[in-house]
Formats: sequence, C-alpha cells, structure tokens
Amino acid sequence: MTARIVTEADLDFALASLIKADARFDHALSLAGRPPLRKRPDGFAGLISIVVSQQISTASARAILGRLEAALDPLDPAAVLRAGVQKLARVGLSAPKIRTLKAIAKAVDRGELDLPSLVEMPADDAHRLLTAVHGIGPWTADIYLLACLGHADAWPAGDLALQESARLLFKLKARPTTKEMQPLAEPWRPFRAAAAYMLWTYYRHAKQRDGAPIPAGDKTATKVKAAPAKKARN
Repeated sequence: MTARIVTEADLDFALASLIKADARFDHALSLAGRPPLRKRPDGFAGLISIVVSQQISTASARAILGRLEAALDPLDPAAVLRAGVQKLARVGLSAPKIRTLKAIAKAVDRGELDLPSLVEMPADDAHRLLTAVHGIGPWTADIYLLACLGHADAWPAGDLALQESARLLFKLKARPTTKEMQPLAEPWRPFRAAAAYMLWTYYRHAKQRDGAPIPAGDKTATKVKAAPAKKARN
C-alpha cells in the first residue's frame, strides 16, 4: 500500500522516519520548528487550482478561481471542454493555462487520466501518468501528488524554494539543479514529501518569508518570479 501523509499523525511518523535517515533534518527541525500539514482539494478541481495558481499571487489565484467556478458551475471536465477560449480568458486565464486546462479536461473525459486511481499508485508511476498530459509539467504533478493526494514519497525536485533551502541547510556551494535534487533525495525514500515539508519550513526560517511552492521552468510557467511574502498556497 502506498504511504500517504494526510493527517498530523502521518506527518509526525514521516518526520521521525526522515530524521532517522538523515540527522540533518533534526537540526532543521530544532531551528525552524515542525512544518504544517499542507493539504489541498484533490480531483479535477484540485489539479486545476494548481495550474491556475502558478506564477501569480495567492489573492489573484483565488480571484481567478472564484470567477472560473462561477462561470463553469460545476467546475468539471465537461464544463471546461464546452467553454470557449474567450470565456476562459475573461476570467483571467492566460493562453497557456487555457490550453492546459483543456488538455486536462480532455484526458479525464477520455479516460486517459484516471485521477482517483493515482491515490494508490507509487508516486513515480502517478507522476508519469500526470506528466503524459500536455501542459502538466513535473512541478505541477509533484505538487498535486504531495498536497492534494498526500503521497509520502512525492518530491518536487524542480521547486526553487526547496532548491534554495537545500543549499542553505546542507551548506552547498551552489543551489542544486532539478537534476541534482533527485539523487540528493534518494536516501529519504519513501518519505521524500516529509523532506519537502521540512525544507519549505526551513526556507521560511532562513529567509524570513514563506516557502510556498515556486516552479522552476514548468511547462505551464511563463516567467519565474521571486517568492513574495505571503501565505502558502498548498
């Protein structure tokens, strides 16, 4: 059975297991404190919300999602497929995000992407299915698995805040690349998500600003911006 982090007790167990695997996280915990449990709605609406919220402020994302939900009630694949491009643009969606929403809706409608089945899949397998959909990049897939499904081994290697936090915590000469973040996290399996939780929290401690997920070069991203001081989005 795939390990998940969906309750505070799950997170405590995952953090304890992570610290046994790498004592450096015990140091991070003592400095930054226990990370919060990051949870977002799952399913089609949850995945759409991640796409919508990329590269914009929390307030803007909430406003756009609110207009989208009002325009497409209910917010489901059929409604997205029926909606014209101009209608979606009027709620504040960019052209790349509209294409991604359409691609996700089409994949779900055709049965090519079975979102409920991802819950019990190993994180890497679920990740491959998600990124097979046009417009869903690795970061989007990882954040969905971690925040929406609670996959204990989800690892957003392309997240800028995680990369910078790893540089600071592990005293690296340079911020690790997405490619370098993969082998770095191998010893933390099957609780890489707990490492992400801890690194986001350490980032907030070290930078005195929130470590909300920030994508590095995701397929739906248009420009990478520095993380402003705001509440976490997931």
